[in-house]
Amino acid sequence: MGSRTQPGTAETPIFTDYEYTFPAIRGIQAGREFYVSMCPLRLIPKIFVFDEEELAPEVRAQRILNKGRLPALTRYILDNPDDYVFSALTASVDGDLRFEGAAPAGPGMRIGQIRIPMAARFLINDGQHRRAAIEVALRENPDLGDETIAVVFFHDSGLSRCQQMFADLNRHAVRPARSIGVLYDHRDDLAALTRLIALKSPVFKGHVEMEASTLSARSRRLFTLSAIHSGNQALLQNVEIESAAAPALAQGFWEAIDTTVPEWAMVRERTLPAPDVRREYIHSHSLALHALGRVGNTLLRESTDPTHWLPRVERLKGVDWTRSNPDWDGRAILAGRVSKSHRNLSLTTNYLRLRLDLPLSPEEQQIEDAFRQRGDA
Repeated sequence: MGSRTQPGTAETPIFTDYEYTFPAIRGIQAGREFYVSMCPLRLIPKIFVFDEEELAPEVRAQRILNKGRLPALTRYILDNPDDYVFSALTASVDGDLRFEGAAPAGPGMRIGQIRIPMAARFLINDGQHRRAAIEVALRENPDLGDETIAVVFFHDSGLSRCQQMFADLNRHAVRPARSIGVLYDHRDDLAALTRLIALKSPVFKGHVEMEASTLSARSRRLFTLSAIHSGNQALLQNVEIESAAAPALAQGFWEAIDTTVPEWAMVRERTLPAPDVRREYIHSHSLALHALGRVGNTLLRESTDPTHWLPRVERLKGVDWTRSNPDWDGRAILAGRVSKSHRNLSLTTNYLRLRLDLPLSPEEQQIEDAFRQRGDA
């Protein structure tokens, strides 16, 4: 997902007698030869230049670059110069592509070098955002230019073939569940805090799905790791506290919430099955944990001292969390299902804020007013 490119401009003539030479390994897929090479990062922006953004989709071979993704990708490289990982780019070459094996037969015929005229045009079939992030990162840290990235080269067989390659490369791409992303993220302090609480806290220990972000109807787990992470993100946002004290503060908050939700304890005591709790109540869903985290954030920003916020939390004992509670209709539940939309998250947070006599933000008040004016309340 990059663009057809042609090194050189009107001001920089193309010298057709010059070539790029890459060390490469030759392979075959579906009867077509392809070549895997290692390219210096500083070369990537030079041979893959975007120039198709104004073309109609039907005559492009990839999607338009989403520049909103670049800051995060760029910071990932720059913040982890000794530990970043990028997968290979996949590219098609519109021009002569010659492979010279190291030997005429045997294993040596698969190893050698490819020669590509500088007049050839290149198309990134997969990796346009990685390519763009590399270009931006090189501006801040030119030393990265000596590092390499794998590039898989195919011979360009025309627009339709390149479009089909784009479709095939993305057809089966599946984004990993957010829970497993939290489980495996060892760079993010909040992810580490969430893992610690999920594994050690008496509220959650043994009742958290650590890998999937959804629970099957028969699952004996009560929470997902991603739901707890969302709650912690909301809870600790902009709270002024030493990082070493954050786990204890978060655990203390969720233990306080636990005292207001008897069904959680009943699951731990095995007097009530987790599937029944998830089916009949909404308090273990991601929506509820996120909303509780938002409310807790307001309390903690006033004071991190439990003697100040604990009495306020205890007022949540009067909340009816059952799905059959008509207060949740349109607020947390749409068409019989718990909804995690921004609007429903705000409306659920509003409900809890009002129960604790906490003020609504201007945005929350606007959403609440619109909800009531439509007669949903």
